[in-house]
Amino acid sequence: MKKITPVLYMEKIEPSLPFWVDKLGFQKTVEVPEGDAIGFVILDRNGLEVMLQSFASLKSDRGSDSKVGAGSCSLYIEVEDFAEFRPLLDGMEVVLPERLAFYGVREMAVREPGGHVICIACTEPVPSA
Repeated sequence: MKKITPVLYMEKIEPSLPFWVDKLGFQKTVEVPEGDAIGFVILDRNGLEVMLQSFASLKSDRGSDSKVGAGSCSLYIEVEDFAEFRPLLDGMEVVLPERLAFYGVREMAVREPGGHVICIACTEPVPSA
């Protein structure tokens, strides 16, 4: 194996792009239209890749309705600096409030506009109180 890239299926891609591009710093490297909307995109951030595909595009690709549903996937993203990424999640629906997990990782999870749960996590030392 060389690489694993998640493909997140959703009703509409456009509402999710500000989360991925503006908040998390991904760049669109590929954009494919589906009718008058975006059907598929590849997003890249320093070699990390995620793909977003609309249900309409998925139906066109496979020729029938898919059993794949929005929110059927969550992503666990490890970051180097939790303090840098934490403010980027402000305003998002919080699924898991910021915490120090029993396994020593500071983490927080939100739901992105496409319905998927995104958890950021960091093993950086926790400041003493």
